[in-house]
Amino acid sequence: MNISKKVKKRKTEYFNPARSHTCHELGNRIVELIHDMEGYGKDIIVICIGTDRATGDALGPLVGDYILAHDTAYQVAGTLEYPVHALNIRDTIDHIYEDFDDPFVIAVDASLGMSKDMGMVTITNSHLFPGKGVNKKLPAIGDMSITGIVNLSGNAGANLLQNTRLYTVKQMAEYIGRALVYADHHLSSPL
Repeated sequence: MNISKKVKKRKTEYFNPARSHTCHELGNRIVELIHDMEGYGKDIIVICIGTDRATGDALGPLVGDYILAHDTAYQVAGTLEYPVHALNIRDTIDHIYEDFDDPFVIAVDASLGMSKDMGMVTITNSHLFPGKGVNKKLPAIGDMSITGIVNLSGNAGANLLQNTRLYTVKQMAEYIGRALVYADHHLSSPL
């Protein structure tokens, strides 16, 4: 099963990429959650969901590319060259659970939110539902999830993803990528 049953209460925390010191705070929180959720010692898969066909939706693949450009122990699914999106996410999830015995999955995706949360990055001790902001019904994925709120939610969700500034998405992707790389390098350190 790709949804963690170990978490009793879903908790979402917000981080502001405009404050550079929060990148390490996010990285430390990733490490803490991996330990708390018994993910330490398992294969850690980062599934970076999205596509570059819609600027706002490119967040996940940009994070995937960032991680691959650095020396980490993560297994990565989802890059600009090989994106994980609505058409192949079920197959990707199946492959992950066929190839890895009880992995710890971190799902990364763009999201839409309220105006007060625009530009924020969230981390949740639970799965996410990709495509929910654009009314797609896709399977839940992740033991932990990280999202970047790239634009406002509303009836025109898909159109909002098309009209999101690439600069904003790129900055958020680098922030999330740096936090994940920091977390990977600190997973063997005591908390």
